[in-house]
Amino acid sequence: MMTRSTLLALAPLLFAAAASAQEIPAALSLNEAIEIARSSNPSFLQTRNDEALADWDVRQAWGQLMPSASASGGVSWQGSGEQQFGTLTLGDLGFGNQPSYYTSRYSLGLNYSLSWATLLGPKQAKAQRVATLEGIGAAEAGLVAQVTTGYIDLLRREDAVRIARLQLENNEANLRLAEGRLAVGSVTPIDVGQAEVLVGRSQVALLQAENGVTTSRMRLLQLLGLPVDQDFTTTTTFELTEPTWDAETLTAMAMDGNPTLRQRRSSTSAADVAVSSAWSQYMPSLTLSTGWSGFTREASNTDFQIAQAQSQVAGQIASCVQTNDLYSRLADPLPPIDCGQFAFTDAQAAAINQSNNQFPFNFVGSPPTVSLNLSIPIFTGLSRQRNIEAARLQRDDLRQAVREQELTVQADIAIGLENVRTLYESALLEERNRELAEQQLNLARQRYQLGAITFVELSDAQTLFAQADADRTIALFLYHDSVTNLEALIGASLR
Repeated sequence: MMTRSTLLALAPLLFAAAASAQEIPAALSLNEAIEIARSSNPSFLQTRNDEALADWDVRQAWGQLMPSASASGGVSWQGSGEQQFGTLTLGDLGFGNQPSYYTSRYSLGLNYSLSWATLLGPKQAKAQRVATLEGIGAAEAGLVAQVTTGYIDLLRREDAVRIARLQLENNEANLRLAEGRLAVGSVTPIDVGQAEVLVGRSQVALLQAENGVTTSRMRLLQLLGLPVDQDFTTTTTFELTEPTWDAETLTAMAMDGNPTLRQRRSSTSAADVAVSSAWSQYMPSLTLSTGWSGFTREASNTDFQIAQAQSQVAGQIASCVQTNDLYSRLADPLPPIDCGQFAFTDAQAAAINQSNNQFPFNFVGSPPTVSLNLSIPIFTGLSRQRNIEAARLQRDDLRQAVREQELTVQADIAIGLENVRTLYESALLEERNRELAEQQLNLARQRYQLGAITFVELSDAQTLFAQADADRTIALFLYHDSVTNLEALIGASLR
């Protein structure tokens, strides 16, 4: 049998095993990454859980329109002995030798309350549920944007590795050229030394670029909610396409699809219902209740009840004898009463024993009760006015927040579209610059072989090409980042 300490020791291993069970495809596309994040990202899953609570809030609001029922029951025991009632005891009242008692009881209650706030409850809960769903949608849109940005960043760093490798290959080629020219005596060892230094720097740059890919891949896996020790290759590519969208179309799409704007609008709708609910404090409320109850009481023995019955019969006989004596003293005596009719029989004793046999389920029902209450608030210390004003101000704040978000979206789309267009043109220019720099590098390498230029000039051409290649990558991925921002604004894909 496993002890508690053993389970605690194995808990990290079990958690690690469960986490490693979530595997990622060897070839991962952007859409696959987004779907994995939707199902595994811990932060998003926490937000998505709010939907279940919102559903229960709606059910609870409908449940408030139904009557409430309650049931209770219990048993008790009271020991024998004297009981005190004020300054007297049962012995003083002639009820000595009380036995112990067993009692049981039950009660059933039905209550129904109705108010204007209760009637508005389902509508308000539904509005809050819509606001919750829009909040989940906003969180999902944010997650999609984060995954897309992370995926693009990984592509950017992979391209940086390509550039670093190309730079290393070019510098190694330059080193071979310098070594060849040194072998024929065309250059001094200084050229070879400079080439070796550039190769070493390229190796360092490649190592750093590969580390950037590793860390970027780990961050993306963390965002997907997966262990960071998995490996995969990216399959989605992003092409440089001319932005043909216009600001009016994108703005119209954003007015309907921007997640934050949709969330704020739904919160405003919920605030409208909250204002109506605040007015319910002026409305009367109705409460209807009814109940049933019962009890049992059984003595531990019936000696006390039998003694009481016998004492009562004895009193009846004594009264009968006294009455007959009075009748006999009259001037015209009346016929005597038959005192033999008063006697305590075994049947009476058996009846007492039978009536005592009640515990625990032979209940004696109490009279049912029904009550109807109507409550009309008259003055509550200005709290109602304050609550209504607070609800109105909150609604107005949300309306201003909607207007603020609309203005923000319009401005961000106009600015973002201009940025996309500028970055597209910049990427085209950087692509042209790279081609020209590559041509210059090839020409410089040929001229160096012929001895027309120095190694420093060849190195400058190599550096110029590397910078042009890096600038092209920066411009290309800045364009894709800007498009991603536009997609987040309008709440839809543009690619």
